[in-house]
Amino acid sequence: MGLIVHLSAGTALSPDPNAKELVCTVEEAIKLGADAVSIHINLGAETDKEMLRQFGLVSERCTEWQMPLIAMMYTRGSKVKNEFDVENVKLAARAGAEMGADIVKVVYTGSPESCAQVVEGCPVPVVIAGGPKMGSDEDIFRMADGALKAGAGGVSIGRNAFQHETPDKMVRALSRMVHKGASVQDAIKTLKG
Repeated sequence: MGLIVHLSAGTALSPDPNAKELVCTVEEAIKLGADAVSIHINLGAETDKEMLRQFGLVSERCTEWQMPLIAMMYTRGSKVKNEFDVENVKLAARAGAEMGADIVKVVYTGSPESCAQVVEGCPVPVVIAGGPKMGSDEDIFRMADGALKAGAGGVSIGRNAFQHETPDKMVRALSRMVHKGASVQDAIKTLKG
């Protein structure tokens, strides 16, 4: 399993929780043995100009060190009416690719059809974020299934996996969906097995 070091951070206690700051460098990540790095950008935040400037610097260093870069691209802030809007998500994905990301991570837009528009409009692989805690296991699997049917390169599920009562089984079920093409019902069976 590879090590991905996340370079940016922020807290819910910040005056602007959407502001992300660099807290690690590409060189520090290399010293830690990283196989890739990631950065978080919130387009639409009051500080998006600074986050984009930092993204450019990180992208340049990643190119220099031949370090794969994952950009977590979201549209958040007072001007963003709907962060799941397909046009917003398409813009975020495309901006991440154009800034030099090798992979972009974005929110699921709600349907395989709208998600396919995001994937088709982005020249690098798209991974779908797990998002907020979902109501049921089936909801998680349906979102993953929709994303994969849309052509996403995978899913990046955090709290919906590690806060699950059986995180190992949840990860195994999602892995079967991504790598073996398991259906929603197969994933539910894996989870209960």
